[in-house]
Amino acid sequence: MARKFLYIVAVIIAVFIAGAIALSIWSREATQIAFVPRGEFVQQEPLASNAYQDPEMWYSRPGIGTNDPARYQPAIAQPPVDPATRAPSPDAPAAERSLDQPDLSDVGPSVAGEPADAQALPSFAVFFVPPTSYIQAGGDWNAVLDDPTTDSRARTFLKGLASPFNRADEIWAPKYRQAAAGAFLTDKPEAQQAIDAAYADVAQAFRYFVESVDPGKPIVLAGHSQGAAHVLRLLRDEVGGTALADRVVAVYAPGWPISVEHDLPALPFPACAASGQTGCVLSWSSFADEGDASLIMERYRATPGYDGAPRGDGPIVCVNPLTGGAGAQAPASANLGTLVPDEGLASGELVQGAVPARCGVGGLLYIGDPPTLGEGVLPGGNYHVYDIPLFWKNLQEDVVERVRAWTTTRS
Repeated sequence: MARKFLYIVAVIIAVFIAGAIALSIWSREATQIAFVPRGEFVQQEPLASNAYQDPEMWYSRPGIGTNDPARYQPAIAQPPVDPATRAPSPDAPAAERSLDQPDLSDVGPSVAGEPADAQALPSFAVFFVPPTSYIQAGGDWNAVLDDPTTDSRARTFLKGLASPFNRADEIWAPKYRQAAAGAFLTDKPEAQQAIDAAYADVAQAFRYFVESVDPGKPIVLAGHSQGAAHVLRLLRDEVGGTALADRVVAVYAPGWPISVEHDLPALPFPACAASGQTGCVLSWSSFADEGDASLIMERYRATPGYDGAPRGDGPIVCVNPLTGGAGAQAPASANLGTLVPDEGLASGELVQGAVPARCGVGGLLYIGDPPTLGEGVLPGGNYHVYDIPLFWKNLQEDVVERVRAWTTTRS
């Protein structure tokens, strides 16, 4: 079934990506015992100053060609057709029918996805920071470079998470010595040291990216989970207060809570209020309508915000990926395509009209009675694993619309 891919990838991400681990079937204490490193933090040697000149230090970058996971373009699944009427059947997964609890495993034949026409699109570059793919119970605080298992997982994640940005003429996704997933589950000082070490690699890669991209080209920053955290730090440390800020079209940081009170004011950009807006941040955390976010939010509340104060009980930023605006809601019919990979893990399809979305009072993104997506749905109805795949096609359109708006204002 087409769902099998989601089962496999979701289980991997659900167990190992930062934040998601805290909501696994084990207790918080057992999770910490299993995944928080027990050894001392080992100071990471700085990378060579020219390290990111090496193409092997990138999962995605210009020149990689067909092996670039971020360049994946899924096909669009077509609803089954009733042979008698030639109309969409009652079992169609598209917006023509009611979707109480749709099963996305049985969809009709697909048509080619919509590959980018370089002549019709504005030129832009994307810097995408991968989420955690370093998975080692009881391992070190930071990943090593060129670990085959970590790299393989990262490429799988990028195929589903970075591919909505594939209409860019440049996509750059660096390798870096990621902080262990357990670093996000503890307040040990070693955890912050590991996160800082990971960020140092990301910042070095970003500086090389900026040097390599045409100085007049607009830039999009993006990442998910740990990657989103590093992207937001880049926004503060490397972009805010510099001439580069004017070139950043938007920042996509789903899967990382941003406090409206203690984080957002410290960022150089506001939350996006509408589609087509530029110089703004998009963030959301996906839950079923009856979902319970208490476990993940408990840890979030206790951590210091960007202003140094505890984040507390205040709301988090929610920009609805179906509308492009903050505090918004949209029906399933507005969803242009949820990414459902096939069982061979090599390709996938976009299923239209499957999932609605609305921003709740506390800032969580609620997706109604969502489709059955398998074991990767975390306890409490947490769809962290699917933050991007749920809204794949809308994100692809959203980024192009914002780049076009940025280009228009500067023409």
